Amino acid sequence: KETTDFIFFFTDVAELDITNKIQLQQFVRKNKISTIINCAAYTNVDGAEEHQQLAADINYVGAKNIAEIAFENSIKFVHISTDYVFDGASSHAYKENDATNPQNVYGVTKLEGEKAILSINPSKTIIIRTSWLYSSFGKNFVKTMLKLTSEKEEISVVNDQVGSPTYAADLAKFVLSIVGKLTNKTVEVYHFANTGFCSWFEFVSKIVEVSGNYCRVNPVSSEAFKSIAKRPKYSMLNTEKVEKVFQMKLPTWEDSLKTCIKK
Repeated sequence: KETTDFIFFFTDVAELDITNKIQLQQFVRKNKISTIINCAAYTNVDGAEEHQQLAADINYVGAKNIAEIAFENSIKFVHISTDYVFDGASSHAYKENDATNPQNVYGVTKLEGEKAILSINPSKTIIIRTSWLYSSFGKNFVKTMLKLTSEKEEISVVNDQVGSPTYAADLAKFVLSIVGKLTNKTVEVYHFANTGFCSWFEFVSKIVEVSGNYCRVNPVSSEAFKSIAKRPKYSMLNTEKVEKVFQMKLPTWEDSLKTCIKK
């Protein structure tokens, strides 16, 4: 029901390069765009360490270009960011105004994108930080684990990184429910994630349980994997602000995982 008043333009780099401001401006004017939801990002965390310029172009320059065009054309703008802007050293769930301190290139470039948007400060704009995003579509952690645990008898998963898995469909429903109502004069930052938290090991264990796959899941430390990028050990997001402002109750990560796997 929320979508009946919208005409959608789903684009990707083959059709629209957000790092090219002229191309972006032409697309917006040609199609009379009134709202931009920026889901574009370079999200390969290890890959960003090796392709730093590409990550910066997409995560920083692209976000900056959209913010400038939103400002110049009074366009509503929703930008998706990440829990990786934090360092993971906290003992509590991160609030929107907690100090940022990214530990890898991906987190740095996403934070630079946030800073650019806040500096340009287009009205009717929100930045939504989310975490451990997965979906029944595309390539993502849950789909990879469903495949692995159906093929292997045993896998090892890190148990010392904790966060909040988030079902992309829940995030999408939230964005569509509020985007038409944005009236804020300055940029607002919100944290959106499914409630509760777990380690990657606990997440995979639940995936195995819900799917019915037979696979032994072994907990291991982060040091057991030779990851190029450093990842935050604790990146749970505090969602009290979004729940209070928009008067909503967020589903638990366990319930949303079950919904996704059923699909």
